[in-house]
Amino acid sequence: MLGLAGVQPAVDPGVSVFMSETVKITVRPNGPLRVEGSIVLSDANGKVWDLTGKPAVSLCRCGASEKRPFCDGSHNRIGFQCAASPEPLP
Repeated sequence: MLGLAGVQPAVDPGVSVFMSETVKITVRPNGPLRVEGSIVLSDANGKVWDLTGKPAVSLCRCGASEKRPFCDGSHNRIGFQCAASPEPLP
């Protein structure tokens, strides 16, 4: 089955997937989102990044990375500030 723009979907939407590993996302102070665990990362058209052998990735939060969606440390260069802490959701 082909998805959007003729790209083969990473997971068939008609199939249930059970992950054996919990995914942990850490909001780093003034930095990226650190994602640990087995994930599928795709763009809006369904094209999937090959994360084979990557037990963790850091995703850009500041918008300045030249390797988006991945962090390249640009948050340090631009002085990105964002200290997020858990609060009740609305």
